[in-house]
Amino acid sequence: MATTSQLDTGLTRKPAGETIILTEDLHKYYELGETRVHALRGVSVEIKRGEFLTIMGSSGSGKSTFMNILGCLDKPSSGRYLLEGLEVSSLSKKELASIRNQKIGFVFQGFNLLARTTALENVELPTLYARISKTEGEKRSREALALVGLADRMEHFPSQLSGGQQQRVAIARALVNRPTILLADEPTGNLDSRTSVEIMDIFQKLNDAGLTIVLVTHEPDVAHFAKRGIMFRDGKIHRDELVQNRPRAAEVIKNMPTLED
Repeated sequence: MATTSQLDTGLTRKPAGETIILTEDLHKYYELGETRVHALRGVSVEIKRGEFLTIMGSSGSGKSTFMNILGCLDKPSSGRYLLEGLEVSSLSKKELASIRNQKIGFVFQGFNLLARTTALENVELPTLYARISKTEGEKRSREALALVGLADRMEHFPSQLSGGQQQRVAIARALVNRPTILLADEPTGNLDSRTSVEIMDIFQKLNDAGLTIVLVTHEPDVAHFAKRGIMFRDGKIHRDELVQNRPRAAEVIKNMPTLED
């Protein structure tokens, strides 16, 4: 896997500590006939560059709606959302698509890989929509796969990879356009315990290199690897606090039994 210095060349472009995401009094509601359903009720959050935070909450708490707005997949009904100082809540669909491609990397619970396409080709897909050459796109894709420890699996198809390896390909794909922020929605939901910790080790190393990460999870064992945790309840932020006694995933892996054990 790549070292931190290698990670810096692709990810750390601006100083940590400045505000990268700011939401002010976000509301989101849906009209169901004559009934208005509130998904978000006045959510205000500030996220600094270089943070690693998790979002938790029960089904219907508003966490997925909030994540969709952060990812420019949806718009708030009212309130403001600023990404790197740009108010994106009022942008058109085309402008939002451009923001997603340039500034946001997505990792989902389902790996969403094309079955008949190699790992390298899967990672290259986002570069087809970016303003870079095919040669540069392939170069970045190879670097991203090496970054997640798959330098020797680039020509493998998804069916030839384990679940953890497929998620690594998905992470590499999210990184290939060198996003400002990585949004991960239940990225360990389909993985066993050891593989989940290995994925969190990748996220911690990416965060150490300067990448801002926001991760939705329902697993407390996953959330404690982040630096900060936000809990949603009934469309509002119920709790927002720093994670205490945060473990290093790499150290946890060392103490976990292997399959042979």
